[in-house]
Amino acid sequence: MRRRLAAVAALVLLITACSVPPEVRQAPPGDSAFVYVRHLDMITEWDPSRSYSNEVVALQNVYETLTLWNPVTKRAGPRLATSWRTSPDGRTWTFTIRQGVTFHTGRPLDASAVKASIERTRQAKTGASYIWDAVSSIRAEDPSTVIFTLRYPVPLDLVASSAYAAYIYDTEAAPDLRTWFAAGRDAGSGPYTVAAWKKGSEHELTLKSYGDYWGGWDRPHYRTVKYRVVPDPTRAWRLLLRGEVSFVYRLDSRLFARAAATPGIRTAEQPSFQTAMLLFNMANGPMTDLRVRRAVQKAVDYGGVVRALRGGVAPASGIVPEGLLGHVRGRVPRQDLQAAATLLQQAGYGPGGEPLTLTLSYAEGDTDQRLLVRRLRRDLAPLNVTLKARAMPWTAQWEEGKKKRQDIFLMYWWPDYADGYSWFGNVFHSADPPLFNLSYMNDPATDALLETLPELIVTDQAAAQRAFAQATVRVLDKRAAAAIPWVVNSRRAYLGGIQGYDDNPAYPDVVFVYDLRPSG
Repeated sequence: MRRRLAAVAALVLLITACSVPPEVRQAPPGDSAFVYVRHLDMITEWDPSRSYSNEVVALQNVYETLTLWNPVTKRAGPRLATSWRTSPDGRTWTFTIRQGVTFHTGRPLDASAVKASIERTRQAKTGASYIWDAVSSIRAEDPSTVIFTLRYPVPLDLVASSAYAAYIYDTEAAPDLRTWFAAGRDAGSGPYTVAAWKKGSEHELTLKSYGDYWGGWDRPHYRTVKYRVVPDPTRAWRLLLRGEVSFVYRLDSRLFARAAATPGIRTAEQPSFQTAMLLFNMANGPMTDLRVRRAVQKAVDYGGVVRALRGGVAPASGIVPEGLLGHVRGRVPRQDLQAAATLLQQAGYGPGGEPLTLTLSYAEGDTDQRLLVRRLRRDLAPLNVTLKARAMPWTAQWEEGKKKRQDIFLMYWWPDYADGYSWFGNVFHSADPPLFNLSYMNDPATDALLETLPELIVTDQAAAQRAFAQATVRVLDKRAAAAIPWVVNSRRAYLGGIQGYDDNPAYPDVVFVYDLRPSG
């Protein structure tokens, strides 16, 4: 879902006039909350060691990492660490921890707390905890110095900026942290702390400012952040027009065009690191047949969908999006219905063969995914294939997917940190339970290739790129585990009085609310 990427740093802001017409209502100065609207549930996991889904949009305002990826410099910058250095061999990293930081529990955030936090996340062995696999030991040299010793070199400053599994939190917040977090509590150090959580409610989550935040509250900031779940995009747009919400994370092409022409509304558009993925069930059902998987790959109307979404998406080439190591040029897929029919007939299906029914799940309220599904159903029907699709809330879809109950799982993927390994190590490396390997691919040769990547990314990027290209061929061609129909263009709409918004593709759909200047 993006035009051809120039550079990740090319932030294209389409800013309309800031005059406020009567239909766009702004909250009175000093009385406003920042209200973020999304079509999916916000929270799937509260434990920061295990969090690996939609809650990133909220938790990046509650928790902090040692570093933060900068989309302009394309490097990690300071956050909880003020500086860092590495040894010549890349196997020892020393971070200087910001002084005067406290957790929301009141305890100090020092080197020992950093060590304890990362060690607990490593021990969880779930979610994105793999990002610390190179670490052999962590030492708190003094209250402001943490030293990491690695088994092999990795870019630890980049790893420490990860959107997941890099949060620093108070491991002494409670004796039983899993139970404590599950109740909707937090132990972060960020500018906001949890005020209320209503699971399953439209008004799901409210954050409030943490008074002792190290960044201070001297200038104007939002003191309250609210997250609302609104699956209907038209209703979300109307709520924005009425000033009842501040920010809608994505609008379809029609509504985005209206937003760009509406005084009092700002729009922002930028290439993202998000890809749409059709993951094929390689473990159960008719798609265990390689010919059926290849047929569905060829039945997808890649070009037609990109054109229909009118700039909201761009063609995908390979698996990793442009702008990251691992992107492979010249692999934009194209529809070939004749080849699809031939493959289905070879498998005993297709025109003149046995009828075939395939099941598919996708995200409720996602109009782009819905369009893709409708076109795929349309194009499969003449091939004697019936596609039964279910739109589901993300948490329900994910739970069903982990039970291997669908033939095709449609979802988005983005990197844990700004690097291409995340697609392969998490989605296509064998895993039991599957977590996000929702094609259930289990191919030892691919696994062995993928396991060379973390070190190669640091020691020999040319070799790493060759390995990425080989892995792309194995996943898409030899195993036909998935189809990648597009890359997302981020399209935001928000109240015109809000200042300071920047889109950072390494933190998908996150608004760093503390950085904003309130409307009104």
